[in-house]
Amino acid sequence: MPLYWTNTLIARPTTCRHNVICRTCNRVAAPLTVDVIAGRVDDPRVVPGPALACRALSCRAGGRVIIEDLTLEFAPAERVALMGPSGSGKTTLLTTLAGLLPPAKGRVLVGGVPLDEQPELRAGLALVFQSYGLLSLLTAAENVEVALRAAGRPPREAVRLTAGALERLRVARFAGHLVEELSGGQQQRVAVARALALRPRVLLADEPTAEQDAGHRAVVLDELLAVTDDGTTLVIATHDPEVAERCDRVIELRTVSRHRSESRP
Repeated sequence: MPLYWTNTLIARPTTCRHNVICRTCNRVAAPLTVDVIAGRVDDPRVVPGPALACRALSCRAGGRVIIEDLTLEFAPAERVALMGPSGSGKTTLLTTLAGLLPPAKGRVLVGGVPLDEQPELRAGLALVFQSYGLLSLLTAAENVEVALRAAGRPPREAVRLTAGALERLRVARFAGHLVEELSGGQQQRVAVARALALRPRVLLADEPTAEQDAGHRAVVLDELLAVTDDGTTLVIATHDPEVAERCDRVIELRTVSRHRSESRP
């Protein structure tokens, strides 16, 4: 029988030393464990594992520790905002969770499976880079199509999905333009369109609204948040409190060099 999902959240904080600030309880606690309750019609007690998790994760960048002993779980269809000052490790954490940067210690798990043991699980993860990550020699449409073809989509399907994603992000009229011909905001929307077209299990986005004006910012945010309707987990690094307000949970990172951090869900 099919599974039926609800949006019930269960928090189980415990004292720890992780560099995370959860923004509800305002006290030292382990990174919030959040489960989305799921079950069959005849058994609503079944609880699935997290879509993405990290265990005792430590990351280095520029010769120093950025993330230390961090444990987090992200539930299916959950919307999570990562906040914190510059240098607190938001970009490093997202890149590591996406499987693009090996951790110094600890593990990343996708669906409960260690990513280092099954690197092919990266196919279910998509990352919107803060620097966009577009190929300058390709057009906007080609940047999206190439990613889809690399993910195994047939040519016609790749073209169709590309057109739809660019239309939703209001950059369809620039489909044939080279990346260097696009503004920063347009490039950012193409990068978001590429991630959305891939239809990943987990979508990680690094400051995806930073270059947008008010109108396009709303478009980008609405499209990103909508992916959770289909069960995709969304993790957004942001400095924007309005973006955070529309998420289910906010995790605030602190720099490791500061005093022992706190956790508030």
